[in-house]
Amino acid sequence: MQGNKLLDNDSIHLLVYDFDGVMTDNRVLVSEDGKEAVVVNRGDGLGVSYLKKAGFKQIIISTEENPVVVARAKKLKIQVIYGVKDKKKRLAEYCNEQNIDLKSVLYIGNDLNDYEVMKSVGIRVAPSDAHSQILEIADITTKAKGGYGVIRELVDILGVVW
Repeated sequence: MQGNKLLDNDSIHLLVYDFDGVMTDNRVLVSEDGKEAVVVNRGDGLGVSYLKKAGFKQIIISTEENPVVVARAKKLKIQVIYGVKDKKKRLAEYCNEQNIDLKSVLYIGNDLNDYEVMKSVGIRVAPSDAHSQILEIADITTKAKGGYGVIRELVDILGVVW
């Protein structure tokens, strides 16, 4: 864990996940008919369920328009906002609608399209293989690389007991 912020779980009102590079290793399988598939980590699915049981609200925000993002969110039973062009603006709108202060948001992102939104939230988390500029602004860097248990590791970082 990096950074010197003391995590107070009571002050975290929303966990936001980027999809590609956080829930996946950022690779995509493309079949000859153009259909895409990704590999996800079952440990992350378990982590999402632990965090739900602990009372954390969770959403995925992704620029990706592929239905695989929706399918994964459906499997995890968490909300997804996808096809987003401006993550910072869309998260601000969502938080306004839900009456959530952006400073009470923990956001996990990995690449430059997460930079501005991450700067707008209270706690910034990055997988260990995130872009160098994301690692620079991260309050916490996981040991896990994207797609290899980042969310499961977050459970332990937050001290969630199952």
